[in-house]
Amino acid sequence: MQKSLYLTSNGRLRRHENTLYFETGVEKRSIDIENVEQIHIFGEVDLNTKALNYISQYGIVLHFYNYYGFYAGSFLPRKKNVSGDVVVRQALHYLDREKRLFLAYCFVESAVYHMMRNLRERKEAEAFLIAIEDEWGKGRFNISNIAELMGLEGRIRNIYYQSFNQFLPEDFAMEKREKRPPTNPINALISFGNSLIYSHTLSQIYQTQLDPTISFLHEPSEKRFSLSLDISEIFKPLIVDTVIFKLLNNRQISLEHFDEDLNYCYLNQEGRKIFIKEFQSKLETTVRHRQLSRNVSYKGFIRLECYKLIKHFIGDQVYSPLKAWW
Repeated sequence: MQKSLYLTSNGRLRRHENTLYFETGVEKRSIDIENVEQIHIFGEVDLNTKALNYISQYGIVLHFYNYYGFYAGSFLPRKKNVSGDVVVRQALHYLDREKRLFLAYCFVESAVYHMMRNLRERKEAEAFLIAIEDEWGKGRFNISNIAELMGLEGRIRNIYYQSFNQFLPEDFAMEKREKRPPTNPINALISFGNSLIYSHTLSQIYQTQLDPTISFLHEPSEKRFSLSLDISEIFKPLIVDTVIFKLLNNRQISLEHFDEDLNYCYLNQEGRKIFIKEFQSKLETTVRHRQLSRNVSYKGFIRLECYKLIKHFIGDQVYSPLKAWW
């Protein structure tokens, strides 16, 4: 199984002959490059063109994160799995107002489903679940454009985040969602987790024929891979939020795992290691797929969403977003 490699310490990536090494001040370890799909770099890591070219030969994606642990950018090797026909059809679905709105609605529908799924497991959040069901029930049939859809999703997500105070420790109270920058621990956790799911989703898109810059819910932009934002909406409540709930309610992460810098709150190195370990465990967890009759990991479900979109674009099968049945 190809895996993700997380470099959380400062060091150097170097190629020597046919081996890639990560060197820190205290150790030098080889990397099994044939079994690595993506590398996430959190520390200050030096690498030269020799190492970069070697990494590119294996189609490995590099994701870079800033000082605070949030996504900064990616290095994508030359794409091998390409199809002009798929990209043209993907673009045509964006240009067609009704086709674009259908796909955008699907992403939000799945996100709302998974938010409600999370709350159904918690009796103390029942009032918030009812509020979300009411908001979704009233609003879903009155959507005529992307702005209205995003407004509805925003109202629902605000209710969802308010529910966190009912079942998370008091130290992690959620007053409101703050992204730029996150100013308290719960917002820092959400932002960090969302950065990880965004980069992991980008890696899965890269392995398919999809163009990561042509999106439907989020407006395409020159400065981001907006299709990754679209698909991530499905998996933020399904993966990121459930990881946060587990870490906080099991007291695996506490206030000592955070640092503050002016109005910026962020996970420190030890906190990132704890979060990444649980996040990776979640990605590798498998579920018996009802149609495929085989076990599929959470990471595999992200790739399957990409394939479902391709089938939709080429007219093989109408897209139906993931709704976790397990």
